[in-house]
Amino acid sequence: MAFSAPPSAAGGVRNPSGRKPLGLVQNIIKRKHSFAQFFAMTGILLLSCRSLGQKYRMYNLSEDAAALREDQENLTSRMNNIKQSLLAEAAREPTGAFAARLRLLFGDESN
Repeated sequence: MAFSAPPSAAGGVRNPSGRKPLGLVQNIIKRKHSFAQFFAMTGILLLSCRSLGQKYRMYNLSEDAAALREDQENLTSRMNNIKQSLLAEAAREPTGAFAARLRLLFGDESN
């Protein structure tokens, strides 16, 4: 047995009370307290997400700063090792001209 739709339902969806549904603007005006609360809560949620993102960005920046500090210490150590080995090599030269030139370049006042 096939069901047929009643003629009143074929034209579209109607309110049981027979009134025309409200439009978006009328709904906003009617329920302005709810919409204001919705927008306030949405704003709070967006601010929370933003501050959470900033928290993790700060954490990543602090990790990067620590890695850069470690790299700087490694480079400084390597530079000092190279400097010491060059000065030791120059000290073995009999004339001392190379050692004097290196001391001038490095700004080293010790003999």
